[in-house]
Amino acid sequence: MTNQVWTDTENDLIIADYFAMLADDIAGRSYNKTAHRRRLLPLLNNRSEGAVEFKHQNISAVLKGLGEDWITGYKPAFNFQIRLVDAVARWLLLNSEWSSRTFLSQTLDGMADEAQLWVGPAPTLTNQPPPDELEQMLHIARKFDVAARDQRNRALGKAGEERVLLHERSVLTATGRQDLARKVRWVSQEDGDGAGYDIASFTAAGKQRLIEVKTTKGWERTPFHISRNELAVAEERRTEWCLLRLWNFSRAPKAFELRPPLDAHVSLTATNFQASFY
Repeated sequence: MTNQVWTDTENDLIIADYFAMLADDIAGRSYNKTAHRRRLLPLLNNRSEGAVEFKHQNISAVLKGLGEDWITGYKPAFNFQIRLVDAVARWLLLNSEWSSRTFLSQTLDGMADEAQLWVGPAPTLTNQPPPDELEQMLHIARKFDVAARDQRNRALGKAGEERVLLHERSVLTATGRQDLARKVRWVSQEDGDGAGYDIASFTAAGKQRLIEVKTTKGWERTPFHISRNELAVAEERRTEWCLLRLWNFSRAPKAFELRPPLDAHVSLTATNFQASFY
């Protein structure tokens, strides 16, 4: 068996096979990993079954860094080659329909029985991955600007906001505040994007709750973009405003909340500048 570096051709072959399994995995269809692996082996350069299995884990790690779904049965394995990252990005570019197909099944009808989201603790320094793993994930996210990709994905953003709208109404209804549930508004759809938040809701006590929704298909540490206006509103209305981060959206959506000041939770990096004439 060879220990040579995987070629671009080999990477392309195993990535295409991985995504074929991932499509079945997401759709809940049965598939046979062993059969996939054995069909693939003759096309590779004398690779062992163990080497193929580990490469699948490497692909999972790359997809995690890209804020994409991965096969949960292939636990992400790190210290992969950058050419593997480029190969996965190349597959996604050539198969642009992939990004829209993995979350459109998250309709309100399908979520009626589980309206309330799982809302857990936000990422912190104490629960972060090992430094080397985290740096690899963040390097990939920066290189391919995953935050900007999610921001441009209007369908994903809209689906996430709709999911939060249902969640807020369900929480209020469960606490006996149907009167407030009926008043929850989808501000970004009804009034436009300029308010600095997407959903106007309430606490059970009737206090205003202004929610900016940020959605990703990726893991909880996937970077996101936030506008100058959103930051300004967060500062002006600290007691009412919160950011609800949805992650793992195309599988089993989960969430956590961040409250102002945001720089107490995340590192804010300027990504563009306004140019004015002298």
